Amino acid sequence: MTQLRKMMLEELQRRNYSQNTVRGYLHSVQAFAEHFHTPPDRLGLEHIRTWQAHLFHEKKLSASSVARETAALRFFFVRTLRRPYPVDAVPYPKKPRRLPTILTQDEAARLINSASNLFHRAILMTLYATGMRRAEVCNLKVSDIDGAQMIVHVRNGKGGRDRDIPLDPKLRETLQEYWRWVRPNTYLFPGTVKGWRADKPIDAKMVWLACRQAAQRAGSNEVSAKVSRPTDLRSIC
Repeated sequence: MTQLRKMMLEELQRRNYSQNTVRGYLHSVQAFAEHFHTPPDRLGLEHIRTWQAHLFHEKKLSASSVARETAALRFFFVRTLRRPYPVDAVPYPKKPRRLPTILTQDEAARLINSASNLFHRAILMTLYATGMRRAEVCNLKVSDIDGAQMIVHVRNGKGGRDRDIPLDPKLRETLQEYWRWVRPNTYLFPGTVKGWRADKPIDAKMVWLACRQAAQRAGSNEVSAKVSRPTDLRSIC
């Protein structure tokens, strides 16, 4: 690990950024430096502007994706290198405002009923019934499901905030059936290590795949079209 990477990692950890954000920011700065074949501390605002144009026109990234890359670089220059960073000189890209893609109740039911197994069905029902983000569902613990009070506790959600969500009775029934089958220890939806179930959170990509596979099994072009990108997942499930 280079000294710069270590410095940035320490700054991210000091501010208690999520692991996903830490990995994303470090990767963004690395890609930025590799594009110019120059250590990132030797680059500046002109390089950032060139990089933004490259991401838009060559990589064909969305405004939201370029904004995330820009946020990572802004953190690196301001928090890690302690350099002045005039916001007006390198603004965040303007993002188009679009209505979210929403499944109808019938489409949602068809999607959930098309899950390939109880594990996937429990994940999809949790997403749909709670409106939680994928990362939040991945990090749910067995102890976060309060069947007596009919509450789902979300720990350290977006912005580091905790919140409570009402537990839908149908979701409770499905989770009870799922628990009797899987018997998870710590995490409600455990991941795997070398093909074996482990006491660790499931990867967010697996949640997306569960949704995508269910959409394909549903045999509906409308459902498959709406379940088209990982960023759509929370709004439709």
